[in-house]
Amino acid sequence: MSLAAAAVLLLPVAITATAAPRTFTYDAIGDSYAAGSGAPDGAAYPEVLDGRMRISLEDFAAVPGAHAEPGGNGLDAQLGGLDADTDLVTLTIGGNDIPWSTTVTQCLLLDDAFCLQQIGAVEQEIRDDLPAILDEAYSGVADAAPNAHIAVTGYAHLFSPRFGDYEVPLNPDFTMVMSVAEQEAANDAADLLNQVIAGVAEDHGFEFVDVTKRFDGHGANSDEPFLHGVLPADVGSSFHPNADGYRAYAAALTAAINPNELRG
Repeated sequence: MSLAAAAVLLLPVAITATAAPRTFTYDAIGDSYAAGSGAPDGAAYPEVLDGRMRISLEDFAAVPGAHAEPGGNGLDAQLGGLDADTDLVTLTIGGNDIPWSTTVTQCLLLDDAFCLQQIGAVEQEIRDDLPAILDEAYSGVADAAPNAHIAVTGYAHLFSPRFGDYEVPLNPDFTMVMSVAEQEAANDAADLLNQVIAGVAEDHGFEFVDVTKRFDGHGANSDEPFLHGVLPADVGSSFHPNADGYRAYAAALTAAINPNELRG
């Protein structure tokens, strides 16, 4: 063997390394359902989603009490972390723009006739007022994250009527009750809320993620609830998902989001 050939054999061998696939920058915004009210630490759905499908949670800006309408605790206050580098946004919003929590409380305290009347009034607000509020909010999100895939989640049914009345004894003399008829009306209103959210989301090219099927049979009054019921010691977490419920939200998002639709 010649000296030249031997020298070639001794040269370092170049090793071709495959670059690791990039992660997707993820920002989570919205209300208490997006923020994880009622969840143990680290169990909010954005935190459960973090790390799946190369999704990396960068800004977790969702806060309890947020509403879609601008000003105060409006969604516009959460948009500062979104930018042209954001690949994915998840959003739950709209429930605080209608008097929903107040209505559920009234239904628990008062009779069916009053409850059904109040639910009817809320449904009218959902039809008449909410679309324009969501339209403005979604436009702000799209402007703040122009290159992002935006996934908007709906809301769960709070009750499972097949398990009967939901009863909460407050003291020996008074029990709060959500009757089967009231539960069915409340779930119908949630369906209407989801339909409006889905319609406005579609108008903006956003993806709507329905969670109602995953909560079917797991309402607050069920044997295996995915939601808290009335929590006198933590009112803000009442009728919010528990750890199982937030995992259900994360599972719905995981099933809906296609990584090929995110920037690579």
